[in-house]
Amino acid sequence: MITKRTVNMTRQSDDVIVKTLSRLLIPFMQIYALYVIAHGHYSPGGGFQGGVILAASLILLVITYGLDNALRMMSERVNTIFCSLGVFIYAGIGLLCIILGGNYLDYGELDKIFHVGIAQARSLGILGIETGVGIAVMAVMTSIFLDIATGGLPSTKEQDQSD
Repeated sequence: MITKRTVNMTRQSDDVIVKTLSRLLIPFMQIYALYVIAHGHYSPGGGFQGGVILAASLILLVITYGLDNALRMMSERVNTIFCSLGVFIYAGIGLLCIILGGNYLDYGELDKIFHVGIAQARSLGILGIETGVGIAVMAVMTSIFLDIATGGLPSTKEQDQSD
């Protein structure tokens, strides 16, 4: 059942102010999200917070330009790939630490590969984990929003492919 809210979500905003402000805000939101992810092991923030900010920028894109236009830029299939990639990065770093002879997520073992010292190897390991978490959280939050916005119905493009 298509509701009025779903129809409104598919339409592009006609307001020039909303479009202009979103064009200005979205890049800054994404840069700030990357900053939060990259500095999560030094300061407050990290992968979860940065992923939520990235998802918020994509949700603003959907609200401003409509669901169909946003799905052309980031389809549900691409979103699923990002979610899997984030989990793969997280698990891959942990398994790499085990392969190198340490415990799961024992970042000090990464020094055997990077040759930068144990402290710097731990910092790089944490950065990799934060990046994986940020990608996964961004994809999951976007997926939750898209499921709510569409009422759980697949996009028209996916419906055409399944027929």
